[in-house]
Amino acid sequence: MFTGIIAELGTIMAAENSGDSIRVSVRAPKAVAKARHGDSIAVSGVCLTVLDQTSDSFTADVMGQTVAMSNSEQWVTGRTVNVESALAAGAQLGGHIVQGHVDGTATVLEIRQAGDWRVIRFALKPDHAPLIVDKGSITIDGVSLTVSTVHDEWCEVSLIPETLVATTLGALVVGDTVNIETDILARHIARLAHFTKGTFA
Repeated sequence: MFTGIIAELGTIMAAENSGDSIRVSVRAPKAVAKARHGDSIAVSGVCLTVLDQTSDSFTADVMGQTVAMSNSEQWVTGRTVNVESALAAGAQLGGHIVQGHVDGTATVLEIRQAGDWRVIRFALKPDHAPLIVDKGSITIDGVSLTVSTVHDEWCEVSLIPETLVATTLGALVVGDTVNIETDILARHIARLAHFTKGTFA
């Protein structure tokens, strides 16, 4: 479980394809300092399990389904990624509840500067669009954000200066792909509605 509050920017140091998975090594000194074997660390929104670690990096396996659901450009050597350690029991919930189970990807359609803020519009796939609401929560590349505007085919978020410098979102350009995780409550409601059509009519 995570909150979408990024602790540090990490780097993919190595990415080795092993058939149906990728073994990655990620440099993330802050996360590694408090990690143990088997702990969870989110890398640009993807929950990974620590298999091995050094003083400033950890190794994890990215399974085939996760590779297929996430941004393929993320799992390459030299890539800068957002890193967050798992939420400790009793810790402050600064963002929103994030599982680290991405729903898929979205593409940057438009970027607008609005004073110190930056507004980014993302194209939404048909299966993601119903799960995103105005002023609701969304996780983009592991970052907890509030939806500022939503449409049937796209949504926008407004990024404050701190988010622009503390995460990879400040470097996005039109055409870039990002990982998204919709709000877990929306997913549960959608699933319930699927099985209860007509029940409450």
